[in-house]
Amino acid sequence: MNTIRFTLLITLFIVTSNFTIAQQPVEEYDSALAKKLKADDYGMKAYVLVILKKGTTIITDQKVRDSIFHGHMANITRLANENKLLLAGPTGKNDKNYEGIFIYNTGDIKEAKTWLNSDPAIQSKDLDAEVYAWYGPAALQEVLAINKKLQKKHF
Repeated sequence: MNTIRFTLLITLFIVTSNFTIAQQPVEEYDSALAKKLKADDYGMKAYVLVILKKGTTIITDQKVRDSIFHGHMANITRLANENKLLLAGPTGKNDKNYEGIFIYNTGDIKEAKTWLNSDPAIQSKDLDAEVYAWYGPAALQEVLAINKKLQKKHF
């Protein structure tokens, strides 16, 4: 009987110790940065993920296609400069007709759709979009500032 009590006591000690360790704050935690980036206790926040796919309109006029692409890139740049669009990029060839992704700096799908609809490629139906709520690292908001230091050219 004493062996069972001793085993239960040791088990309780281990479980309690692990729980206490798991609940302690991370040493590197930066409360000012977390507040600035609107991070939750896990360093995460809500975003909107957009998967861009081939649109329903086929545009064969190359001048029109070039104009739409130029407008698409200008819109991406504008939204990124306004801190509304955090990530954008094309996908590789795939069997789903996916063309690229956006991650918007909002958890509000309606707001993200407003920003999305300002894109000439969406307006012309050259691209269509699937829109999803997404939960990811709050630090994602810092990627553009870092990337500016890596770019030699702009689109």
